[in-house]
Amino acid sequence: MTEPREMVSVRYMVDDVAAAVDFYTGLLGFEVLTSFPPAFADVARGPLRLLLSGPASSAGRPMPDGAVPGPGGWNRIHLIVDDIEAEVARLKAAGAPFRNEILSGPGGKQVLLRDPAGNVVELFQPAGR
Repeated sequence: MTEPREMVSVRYMVDDVAAAVDFYTGLLGFEVLTSFPPAFADVARGPLRLLLSGPASSAGRPMPDGAVPGPGGWNRIHLIVDDIEAEVARLKAAGAPFRNEILSGPGGKQVLLRDPAGNVVELFQPAGR
């Protein structure tokens, strides 16, 4: 496993840390690095370290202006797949929710998957695969 300091880290706010860990490890092949439910866990896939911060984490505390960090924005991690149709079929069979159907563009095909908190994961199949 890559040393966490050498990894690219992304933080996602989640409503339920345990559900998020199950989603990323069970459906998308991530490995648990640390887990402190209900506040925090981090999972990894290759050089990507995904920090899953629940409402009880320090990252979930209100900002000085009163804004409360929350899940479900449009920023997303981007995972490359070899066969997007097969991945979508597998994930739908497992009950995973999607924001859209597969879209094709000049660079390839993409679809947006939602984790249990509504955060977006883009599955992308490059053109020519």
